[in-house]
Amino acid sequence: MRKNVPPHSAASAPQEVRIIGGQWKRTRLPVAQSPGLRPTPSRVRETLFNWLGQRLDGWRCLDAFAGSGALGLEAASRGAAEVVLVEHDAALCRSLGITLAKLKATGVRVERGDGVAALAQRQGQGLDLVFLDPPFAEGGNEALFDEALRAARRAIGENGLIYLEAPRALSGDELAQRGLQLHRHGRAGQVAFHLLRVLAAE
Repeated sequence: MRKNVPPHSAASAPQEVRIIGGQWKRTRLPVAQSPGLRPTPSRVRETLFNWLGQRLDGWRCLDAFAGSGALGLEAASRGAAEVVLVEHDAALCRSLGITLAKLKATGVRVERGDGVAALAQRQGQGLDLVFLDPPFAEGGNEALFDEALRAARRAIGENGLIYLEAPRALSGDELAQRGLQLHRHGRAGQVAFHLLRVLAAE
């Protein structure tokens, strides 16, 4: 949910995002003022949940870089049984807590901390879906993306999925080195988005 962007762009950041499907459809979510915070656009979320099949009943999900919480709350709105929103920024965590209280989102919880560490703690837990939207930095922040993907791979189940936003499209070879393969992909402006699966055994 967070991109490192030029300072002038922060002023044009959306002040709210809207859940686009499920029980909280059309609910507006506030977007706190935070440098570089960029919620996933509605059209990208719509594409993603078309790929996922609209309903996520019973799924266990983790949003490792939650920001505004748009991805995780969209999953909860569509029936996910458990959603963890991990965010390191205290002000954003407070904002998320207020939103959850207003929604009475009992299946969602906010966890303040590091997204990669949160995934590492869930190694072998067989999560159904992990959202990864790490901060973009000059040069692409390659080390963080690598750590996040490897930790997410160990946290999801055999049929689990990883959604990744990145400043560039990842190749099949890059993904295979992390035990993953591309399921779907797209691009919105300067952001490449991917839906990944566990690499099938040959």
